[in-house]
Amino acid sequence: MFAVVLLGPAKAETGDVETTWRLLDYIAVDYAGAVAHGEVSSPSEYAEQNEFAATVAEKLQALPPKPEKQALLGEAERLKRAIADKADSEQVADTAHRLAAALLAAYPVSLAPAKAPDLARGAASFGQNCAACHGEAGDGHGPEAAKLDTPPIAFTDVDRARQRSVFGLYQVITQGLDGTTMASFKRLPVDERWVLAFYAGQFAFSDAAAAEGERLWKQDPSLHRLLPELKTLIGTTPAALAAKIGQGKADALMAYLRRHPEVVAQQDGSLSLVRARLTESVDAVRADDRKRAGELALSAYLDGFEPIEPALTASDRTLMERIEGLMGEYRAAVQVETADALSERV
Repeated sequence: MFAVVLLGPAKAETGDVETTWRLLDYIAVDYAGAVAHGEVSSPSEYAEQNEFAATVAEKLQALPPKPEKQALLGEAERLKRAIADKADSEQVADTAHRLAAALLAAYPVSLAPAKAPDLARGAASFGQNCAACHGEAGDGHGPEAAKLDTPPIAFTDVDRARQRSVFGLYQVITQGLDGTTMASFKRLPVDERWVLAFYAGQFAFSDAAAAEGERLWKQDPSLHRLLPELKTLIGTTPAALAAKIGQGKADALMAYLRRHPEVVAQQDGSLSLVRARLTESVDAVRADDRKRAGELALSAYLDGFEPIEPALTASDRTLMERIEGLMGEYRAAVQVETADALSERV
């Protein structure tokens, strides 16, 4: 039997997980406005941070049982203590981001669109849905901004942008922000909400930075391993990427890839190509076309699996080696076994 079955974690209540993730994202981004140098700089904001951290712990406690749940609860307690101790903003942001990533790993929710968003629609959609408050340039100075009790977010704020993922922007667009005039845009099609998230996520990074990011992406294949798929790009903050490659490179890559997510989506399709080629190869085996079956099996590896092998190795070397071995066994079997025998084993 050559099939490899990958079983994902059981899904929890999507709304609860999304709300918890959004609270963690809010803490990571806004805690810096509540505490500075170990002192409370905004009592109301600090009270909100403590409230949200407590809510995160409560919501995690209410999630269905999972082997990872206890570790999540432990991280939630660490986050609460860090805020209570008025820890520095980098520590709190790192704890919140790590907990958010672990939450999605244990209780998956949809983290990416089915295909790369068409950002040619971005300017028009942003102008129609967002510019009145956030401004055409994303600076928070739209014609309606002065009328609002809570100032609109300035997407041009680099410090905030570095702490916010595209997924975080998508969640706010989808669910709105309680206690503010930022309403939910669930009425918009999912694809358009993703377009808006990517479009809003590029304001803080210049065209010059995007040009440098394009140069880096094309000249340094090792960077592709850090952002091997659309899901990873969407869930990664510039600050998290900066911890691996430095802030300048991270800003440049995000400037480019948030403008051109299709270049990452091209990598994302490799696993689908593996499945398609192997399915065609099995069909060729059943048709007793051994030469064609062998060519398709080799294409599955060279064109589909080999490009994503580095990313899979970094994530789970044992799984990568198991799949690689099975694919090698299949290619060898195509050459020597009868069609009927091989069809039974696949």
